[in-house]
Amino acid sequence: MIAAVSILSLVASAFGNPLPAPDSLETRQSCTINSLSSVTAAESCSTITIEAFTVPAREKLVINAVDKAVINMKGNVVFTADTTFKTTGPLFTLSGTGITFNGNGFTIDGQGAKYWDGQGIASTAPQAKPHPMIKLSCSGTVENIKVLNSPAQVFSMGNDASLIVSNINIDNSAGNAANSLSGGKPAAHNTDGFDVSTNDVTIQDSTIINQDDCIAINKGSNIIFQNNHCTGGHGISIGSVASGSTVSGIQITNNTVTNNVQALRIKTDTDATSGSVSGVTYTDNTATGCTDYGVIVDQSYPSTLGKNTGAGVKISGITFTGTNNIAVASSAKGEVEVNCAQGGCTGTWDWAGLEVSGGPSGSIVNAAISNFKP
Repeated sequence: MIAAVSILSLVASAFGNPLPAPDSLETRQSCTINSLSSVTAAESCSTITIEAFTVPAREKLVINAVDKAVINMKGNVVFTADTTFKTTGPLFTLSGTGITFNGNGFTIDGQGAKYWDGQGIASTAPQAKPHPMIKLSCSGTVENIKVLNSPAQVFSMGNDASLIVSNINIDNSAGNAANSLSGGKPAAHNTDGFDVSTNDVTIQDSTIINQDDCIAINKGSNIIFQNNHCTGGHGISIGSVASGSTVSGIQITNNTVTNNVQALRIKTDTDATSGSVSGVTYTDNTATGCTDYGVIVDQSYPSTLGKNTGAGVKISGITFTGTNNIAVASSAKGEVEVNCAQGGCTGTWDWAGLEVSGGPSGSIVNAAISNFKP
């Protein structure tokens, strides 16, 4: 075999067209994943098709794709629930640089209803839940996926270069109903749509129906969240921002928030000793049916509007542009609540683009805000 390859190489060189290395030949193959046993071979291929299959209980799907791989779903992937409740997350990890992942509208099913107990990821929950359900440790594009019934948090971002996520349909609506373990409360809990703690992420044109934050940005920069629909959860959130974390260059644009606890929130840890939130711009967002608050900026986390605020994480440059129309329920606690520690919220924030209606006005503490009156 070695002699044959050598002769072929000499012939190819004579015609000025050397043969590609064996590794290059391998990455040009088209491969199929239709079971966990087929994953390893497919990882070396530049084109991967994922057909319908079921992941056994206590197993995980991990795809470490080659650079610039193109991956297409052609069937649904179902994760069998672990009824021993010992499986940790993520259930599905996707890694690679510059990849193109297209779900083509097919479903990744987390079988969340078999885990839900109304307590989410609390240490005292009777049924432990794998979370997050999906880890995107890739750059490139991920689009056109339906995610059904996540046990807890859905997506966690771990990209090391630009990642654009589009047309994701997260449907945890079944978790709004109580079950035999949830004590009359919604069975699903801690079902954040997107948890972001990295840089250079765009999430757009997606629908999120859940019971927690639509998106939670805990740290990172150059993050865009645009043209999304958030229903039934806790709104669009920055934080909680912990000590040492930095959030900057955030654009929240043209999103629709329906029947959430609040529409837009920034929260920082009261005991943080360092960190910052800066350069957050809200543009042309719409919210209706907010049950508790319209806009809330709070430096007392884990309390809500607590008296014990902390100035360790500095907040600056919070801007509302265009027209942000926020409507709260008449029974809401406040339209706008800003609860800053002394010296914790710096500069003057321009909120000319914010209009809030429907409930009690709320209050602004230790923050200078122009062009807006609560």
